[in-house]
Amino acid sequence: MNRAYFLTGTDTEIGKTFITCALLHLARRHGLRAAGLKPIAAGTDADGRNEDVENIRAASNVALADELINPYCFAPPIAPHIAAAESGLAIDFPTIERTVEQARRQADLVIVEGAGGFCVPLSEDRGFDDLAVGLGLPVLLVVGMRLGCINHALLTAEAIAARGLALAGWVANRIDPAMSRFDENLAALQARLQAPLLGVVPHAPVGGAEGAAAYLKLPGA
Repeated sequence: MNRAYFLTGTDTEIGKTFITCALLHLARRHGLRAAGLKPIAAGTDADGRNEDVENIRAASNVALADELINPYCFAPPIAPHIAAAESGLAIDFPTIERTVEQARRQADLVIVEGAGGFCVPLSEDRGFDDLAVGLGLPVLLVVGMRLGCINHALLTAEAIAARGLALAGWVANRIDPAMSRFDENLAALQARLQAPLLGVVPHAPVGGAEGAAAYLKLPGA
C-alpha cells in the first residue's frame, strides 16, 4: 500500500496544517498523487466549513470525498472530546481507519493530520495517541519554534516512542520570528531528536505553504 504518515505537533497553533499543506505541495512537485486528511476538526465558519480542512483539500491533487478528508467536524472551536460529548457523537476509530485505507488506494502519499498535540483527548478514555496507534503509521512531528519548544518536542517524541510508533521525521517551524537563540535551540533539538530533520521553515515564507515546500524534503526521501 502507498505511503502514509500521521502528522502531529508540539502544541496547538504551531503550524501543523501549514506544514501538512507544504509537504503536499512538495509531493506534487515530485509528481506524486498527494492527499491530506484531517479526520477530526473543530471550528467552522457560517457555511459549516473548517479552514484547516479546506486548506488541506486545496493543497491535495487527489479529489477525495468530503467524508474521507474529514469524517468528524464540530462547529465550536474547542477541544474535540468536549465538542464530541456536547454533540452526543462518539468518534469511531474504525471509521477513520477505513478512510485512511481508502485514501491510500487513491494517492501515492497520504498525510493524516491530528489536532492540537499528540495526546489530546478524543473521549473519556482515548486520545489522538490511541488513534495513531490504531492507524499504525509512522509519525511526523511539527515543532513550533518558540521558547519552551525543546521540552515540548522531547516529551512528544517520548510519548510517540512509548506507544511503539516510529518518528519518521520532524520539521522546525519558526512561528516566533523574534525567538532568542534560535540556532542554539535548533541544534539542541537536532542532538536529541532521533529522527531526520525534514526542514527548517522560516516565519511567513513568501508564497505561503506552497513557498514553504522549498524548505522541506519528503520523509523517506
